[in-house]
Amino acid sequence: MEEKVGEIWHRIVTRAAQDRYPEAAVTLPEISHTLNVFFRALGGDGGLRVEAAEATEHAARRRWLQRIAGAATKVELAWRDERSLRLPEHIDYFADPALNRGLYLWLAALASGDGGGSEPWLQCNQRLTRQVLERYPGLAGRYRELVAAHLQGRPDPQRMGAAEAAQERAVRQALEQPGSVAQLPVARRAPWPVPLWLHPSPPGAADVQAAGDADGDAAGGHSRELEEQRRRRAERTEMPKKDQGLVTIRMENIFTWGEFTKVDRGTDEDEDLEAAADAAKEMETIAVARDGKSVASRLRFDLDLPSEACDDRILGEGILLPEWDWKRAALVRDHCRVVPMEATDAEPCELPLRLNRTARRLRAQFEQLRPARQWLRAQPDGSEIDVDAYLRFSADRAAGCVSAGNALYLDLRSGARDLACLLLADLSLSTDAYIDNKHRVIDVIRDSLYLFAESLAATGDRFALYGFSSRKRDPVRFHSIKTFDKPYDAAVRGRIGAIKPGYYTRMGAAIRYARTLLEPQPAQRRLLLLISDGKPNDLDKYEGRYGIEDTRRAVHEARKAGLQPFCVTVDEKGSDYLPYLFGSGGYLVIRRPQELPRKLPMLYARLTR
Repeated sequence: MEEKVGEIWHRIVTRAAQDRYPEAAVTLPEISHTLNVFFRALGGDGGLRVEAAEATEHAARRRWLQRIAGAATKVELAWRDERSLRLPEHIDYFADPALNRGLYLWLAALASGDGGGSEPWLQCNQRLTRQVLERYPGLAGRYRELVAAHLQGRPDPQRMGAAEAAQERAVRQALEQPGSVAQLPVARRAPWPVPLWLHPSPPGAADVQAAGDADGDAAGGHSRELEEQRRRRAERTEMPKKDQGLVTIRMENIFTWGEFTKVDRGTDEDEDLEAAADAAKEMETIAVARDGKSVASRLRFDLDLPSEACDDRILGEGILLPEWDWKRAALVRDHCRVVPMEATDAEPCELPLRLNRTARRLRAQFEQLRPARQWLRAQPDGSEIDVDAYLRFSADRAAGCVSAGNALYLDLRSGARDLACLLLADLSLSTDAYIDNKHRVIDVIRDSLYLFAESLAATGDRFALYGFSSRKRDPVRFHSIKTFDKPYDAAVRGRIGAIKPGYYTRMGAAIRYARTLLEPQPAQRRLLLLISDGKPNDLDKYEGRYGIEDTRRAVHEARKAGLQPFCVTVDEKGSDYLPYLFGSGGYLVIRRPQELPRKLPMLYARLTR
């Protein structure tokens, strides 16, 4: 009975303390595509990606009812760092959904300006607000509506102490008249959060990149993936030693699920995965340690842990290549080592039976692209005499004119398509993910390579097939499947069948090395076709903005060398970052990965038309 009464009381108090409007909420996934376009259209940094911002604690004075309910301790505010535009996962500040949607657009416009570095929070946001309103007067009306609605929900200065009231009046004046407040008055507590401004002290973005053992996920039991998109702060720690538990049991020794201490606790399997996932969503910092226990497989975070892969045969000592450091705006010489490799367990084989029917249809279509055979006249040798050339030669000779008689033959030759294509497949660890109950991404890529090679073999075009993955900058594994000077045969099909997921995706180094292979080809058009399932990343600083900028630079270098880079991805969010890397017309997103084997050859036909 007491539990029931307490539950009812908690529900009543929580509802009474609620100052939000969940029924009018607008979520980030609903508007993310619009925000990406809007942010870049206003001149925002194209290398930034839109992500959900985690809720952070604020030190403002709460209403007494909120203190009783234990509510409103955290707030989701927007901020921008070197690789992301962080926006609230959902906005429900206003009763009108149009205002909540307008707040998303306003925050994107505010973040498109110059953050100002170490400039104080109040001055920085006033300056950014004035810049947006001066550059885009059409947003002034919406801004006034947001300010008026927000001021209605802010604390009343009449009910505050003198110092806090002065602080609140300064914030209100800064909202209504941006640039009119030079300094924020001092008070014991921070002012009430301002959702129309950027975060006063955004948390640091520390990424967790840990090299783990793939056997850790094989301990049994079903795992649950967290569906939310936000990125958390993390810290690396060590597992505690065995049999060193707590000496005494006191309440101050009991820690939360998010606090990791180096003591040995029980690791009983908890079947309540819902409770574990809910607890994980509330955590701001995650501590990660290496452990072989099966508990590690119960809840999967997006930590991108690589598996052990069998090394293939190394074909050389490696090639040193530069890498673009976007912070210094300079190429770092000899920074990456690309190691050419070839599968050791590849046995020559025929095309899989399941692909025979599709391959026959594609071969029939692509044979129509093969240039027709034609007679070449006035050749020095050939299968037949060129009668017209012979008559001209005879007439000139009879007239006493000197005429060379070394071009009197016809030769029947096949035409040639003056192009070469290098297909580069992403073989990173993420391709081991399942797209349905039976197929993984790597299986789709394998079938795509089969059908692509069958189609191009029917046209007679020069083409090569390679795959790549990486583990930091040394080595970048570059798998040779088919070179330009080798024919497509059973051995190539065996190497296609032997491809498997590797490590990470150092895309810039792979594109640079592929350029050195494609650039010497004697063709007027040289197509560099990239198949990927995600954005560039690696264990080191290549994760995030660094990898994006290096890849963009590598694509620019390829275009400058006369190549035509084009990316095909099965990543549903590819439209968020690929326009920045390859340009608006340099990529294609395959919404259903199962369609990649069928669409890839037809894409090639369209690109080389």
